[in-house]
Amino acid sequence: MTLTQLRYVVAIADAGLNITLAAERVHATQPGLSKQLKQLEGELGFPLFLRKGKSLASVTAGGRQVVERARVILAEAANIRSLAANLRGDASGELVIVTTHTQARFVLPPAIAAVRRRFPDVAIRLEPHGDAELVELLGKGAADLAIVSSAGAPPQVELALPLYRWDRVIVVPRAHPLAGLGRAPTIDELAAHALVSYESSLAPESSLRRAFAAAGHEPKLAVTARDADLIKTYVRAGLGIGVLAEMALADEDLVDLRVLPADGLLPTCTAWVALRRDRVLRDYALDLVVALAPHLDRRDLARVVQGAAAPDWPPPPHWRELEKANRIVRAA
Repeated sequence: MTLTQLRYVVAIADAGLNITLAAERVHATQPGLSKQLKQLEGELGFPLFLRKGKSLASVTAGGRQVVERARVILAEAANIRSLAANLRGDASGELVIVTTHTQARFVLPPAIAAVRRRFPDVAIRLEPHGDAELVELLGKGAADLAIVSSAGAPPQVELALPLYRWDRVIVVPRAHPLAGLGRAPTIDELAAHALVSYESSLAPESSLRRAFAAAGHEPKLAVTARDADLIKTYVRAGLGIGVLAEMALADEDLVDLRVLPADGLLPTCTAWVALRRDRVLRDYALDLVVALAPHLDRRDLARVVQGAAAPDWPPPPHWRELEKANRIVRAA
């Protein structure tokens, strides 16, 4: 039994039993992966997967237990490599981040640039996903950290660090009837129009749906998307009123769009960095967290991540405070 064989088994399980896809993900050939699988099954004395012709049909009961144990073994092997790299001051590696399009497009660039300046040999892989997928991907070990947002309790993960608070805004074309309000619209006023918002607004438990339900309304979602730039595109096309994160606005958007506040209308959200306690975090990953959350002390953060202290985070600042401070720094 080898670590390579265990890695292949986990890759097959995570690829939905698609051997071709699993081989691509682990940079192996399909015949090579199949050969290693058969060798492992021969050593163990039972099949890990049930077969239907040349394809894999399902995971056996024993296979599920092996996959679960293999994940633990592979994670600990990765931890040893990460620990050794930190101790010898190795400044190379790969940092995998799963997050939403909004965070990847509008929040992460300055922080990633700062990390790359200090660690030029680190490859950073960004994987944008929908909100509902992020915690699951982190739990599977598919990422080093996840950046998620919630409008209430922290995300259900082993360790969540608050980055900043943020609000949504209402975006309309300048000729729209709501453009001249000069104030935040009411839920009653929004309910009279079609909305263009995030895909997460489709979920029954979404904070937007809850806010509308509390006022006795159902939101009229004309278009939903994961991509904030797409939301603005469809607002410009006249398909509805945009509801999106305030971070997703750029100066050029203000040329043809009118932005209305939604503070108090929709719940304030908090952006979090989600981590797994059973993983050794590389030094450059800690640097990224600090770059995103300057209100967190790096030494305290390291102690919490290492399990040497309990989390006791200061209240996170609002996005507008961070952006104001960043603008001052850029202008200096």
